[in-house]
Amino acid sequence: MEEPVISMRNPVVKKEPRIYREEIKYHIDSLDSSKELDSLMQQYTDDQIKAILALNRIEKRRLRPNTEIVIPECASSEFNTYSPFPENINFLQCIPKTVLISQRVQAFALYENGNLIKWGPVSTGKGATRTPNGLNYGNYKAKRKISTVDESWIMPYYFNFMNYEGIGTHEYSLPGYPASHGCVRMYREDAKFIYDWADMWEIDHGKVVKNGTPFMTFGEYDYKAGKPWHNLSQDMKANDIKQEEIQTLEDYLIKYQQDSRNFEKSIPKENSKLAAS
Repeated sequence: MEEPVISMRNPVVKKEPRIYREEIKYHIDSLDSSKELDSLMQQYTDDQIKAILALNRIEKRRLRPNTEIVIPECASSEFNTYSPFPENINFLQCIPKTVLISQRVQAFALYENGNLIKWGPVSTGKGATRTPNGLNYGNYKAKRKISTVDESWIMPYYFNFMNYEGIGTHEYSLPGYPASHGCVRMYREDAKFIYDWADMWEIDHGKVVKNGTPFMTFGEYDYKAGKPWHNLSQDMKANDIKQEEIQTLEDYLIKYQQDSRNFEKSIPKENSKLAAS
């Protein structure tokens, strides 16, 4: 009896990949004064405050009075509990490392063979300079890069994934909404993690012979609507990846598998040195 064939268009995907997770309730808190802001900071531990800030895609120094933020009613010690991404994406299991960037909910996720290892907040391009969606690959990185748009903008732990457009991930201020000129802003610790974790391209005699880690950017942020994480107060799954977004990632996977540079063997180190000399 022949084994059944699983179609690429119908991979094994859990329709409700995180339905078993513990229920989390959220509420919206309006910080009407500096006193209320200080009170909030005193109610929670440092780790809990860190999680609350990440859920609101903002840095502590950017919080101001008259700011509405979403807060989990029972703060978890495990940050992945709040992830809008599923713990497993089975059709990514053949890719050693994958970076997902959701523009709709302003968050990134890192997967190893389809298993979530890390997620966090981002700030992608503002309305006038939106971050392009698509499948791209990690190219080159720099611990400290100066922006070509404004020399005063220093971008620590920069990892480029769109070479000609000059777009990459890096540490920069997170104000709680999309604000960049196209790059993907992150907390420093997240940008550094990707800097150390993701793979760059391999070049031989000026030609890319092996792609770096795939960066999959998808989804559309609604610039005219309220912040999507505020919807968690009505539905804990409001920010979860949608089925149509899963379909987009499936399409990216097909393109990934059709590119031979994702499967070429690494060039020997001695040849690499010659190519660089």
